[in-house]
Amino acid sequence: MSVSGLIIRRARETDLPDIIAMFAADDKGGHGDTTDPDAFEDYLKAFYIIDASHNENLYVAELGSDVVGTFELLFTRTLTGRGSLTMILEAVQTRPDMRGRGIGKAMVDYAVEEARRRDCRLVQLTSNVTRTDAHRFYERHGFEKSHAGFKMKLK
Repeated sequence: MSVSGLIIRRARETDLPDIIAMFAADDKGGHGDTTDPDAFEDYLKAFYIIDASHNENLYVAELGSDVVGTFELLFTRTLTGRGSLTMILEAVQTRPDMRGRGIGKAMVDYAVEEARRRDCRLVQLTSNVTRTDAHRFYERHGFEKSHAGFKMKLK
């Protein structure tokens, strides 16, 4: 299913309020995201760092004049895999009222094509263990559960 009129593009600073609102609406992420104006500077600082990086790209999915989805791509080269490039798909969010319309599929398809364009060996992502719907979504799109992930929160 394709979404007529959907545009996927690099995020701009003016998109931040919409992106932050999607993160803040996420009840499973547990990342502490908030639309509190006092937190905006933290997001703005991170946006500038990401935007200046050659190995990180923040995107939005836009329908009409509305930001309806977002995701980030990170590229890392390691010695494993004979020095190949890996793309990490991160922070995939579709606005809650727009889910089920093919926006997530369009974002994932875009990300995979970007990985192919950059000659990546692998696309990987992590997903909260409680997101069983998201797991089914990723598996339908060719991702396989292959590793267990671990985290250590420092803040």
